[in-house]
Amino acid sequence: MAATTLRLEIVTPKGVVLSEDVEEVVAPSVAGEFGVLAGHLPMLAALTVGLVRYRKPAAATMVDVAVGAGFVEVGADKTLLLTDRFVEKGNIDVLAVRARLQEVDDQLESWGGELDDPARLELIEEEQWLAAQLELYGDPPVARVLEYKRANDYSKLLLMPPAPEHIGDHHDGEPMGIVEVGGHEQGQ
Repeated sequence: MAATTLRLEIVTPKGVVLSEDVEEVVAPSVAGEFGVLAGHLPMLAALTVGLVRYRKPAAATMVDVAVGAGFVEVGADKTLLLTDRFVEKGNIDVLAVRARLQEVDDQLESWGGELDDPARLELIEEEQWLAAQLELYGDPPVARVLEYKRANDYSKLLLMPPAPEHIGDHHDGEPMGIVEVGGHEQGQ
């Protein structure tokens, strides 16, 4: 009989923060959310900030935790998440998270430097982490999409007049001034 559970371990720089036998894991990767059951084919994926959901054996509901960016290694009987951040719902200080989120949002709104400046990218990552905590708590903020680089301005290309048609040479190198039509030469 095939195993129906797998070991879920979440590890941060502080050590193992979660170690459970579970029936199912759902995690956020940079390519989208994915699910894992016992017997899953081996894989390695990059994690993005978000919620990891898991179901304990015989439980009807999923348990959610928030994780930061990192990596996940999936095997047939174990799923290992390596992440820089982890929090459970009961450990969230909602007022402090909301206050910090407002500070970060204000800094991003008034940003005057380059969009791909490492300091700005850190603010975006912190904003995502704070938003994930509020989502875990049950009161997610309004989703925002922040650009990482300025978009290229293609408007000038669209306003250019069309290129003139090239009349150039015939395919064999002869000038195209004379064309044979129905056995008679036409043209100049």
